[in-house]
Amino acid sequence: MSYGDPNNPYGAPQGQPPGYGYSQQPGQPGYGYPSAPPAAQPYGGGYVPTQMPGITRAAQILLGVIAVAHVIIAAVYGVALAQWDEQMREAGITGDAEAERFADLGKGVVVFFAGLAAVFAILGLVLLLQYAKGGSSVRVCSIVYASFAIVSGLFALALYLLGLVIWVVSILVIVFCAKRASTEWFRRPRY
Repeated sequence: MSYGDPNNPYGAPQGQPPGYGYSQQPGQPGYGYPSAPPAAQPYGGGYVPTQMPGITRAAQILLGVIAVAHVIIAAVYGVALAQWDEQMREAGITGDAEAERFADLGKGVVVFFAGLAAVFAILGLVLLLQYAKGGSSVRVCSIVYASFAIVSGLFALALYLLGLVIWVVSILVIVFCAKRASTEWFRRPRY
């Protein structure tokens, strides 16, 4: 059925021009309301975000909180390492070779966790600085980083519940980075 067919139930009413009910003045949409802006399109000639959305900015700030938490964790491990030998002497471990070997093994574990926390803090800082100009890979890396931060929060539970803070903030970063506004921000064309 064509639009001009008189038997078309969906066509224009008989005797009335197409566009019935709308203002016929040029440049004026119907019923006195302005026309809506074009729908947001992440690609093509439609909507392109020019400012970072609030939810993406919140993810960026929370990513900074995770990085600062890992700086604190690395500092706590550093203080423990600075006092390690003194505490081993006070415990009377310095004369026994077997006990010293186990103490050195424990010191190696603390060095590993301190280094891991420092690397995690540096990675968080790098991601944090890439939010303004980064592409989709920054969003994906932020989600992966926050996922690993949830695991690292397990090891930080003993530090005045710092691990619980890391858990909550990491979950929020994952949720905020997965939102559509964040996706559109990281997929925007960069010239």
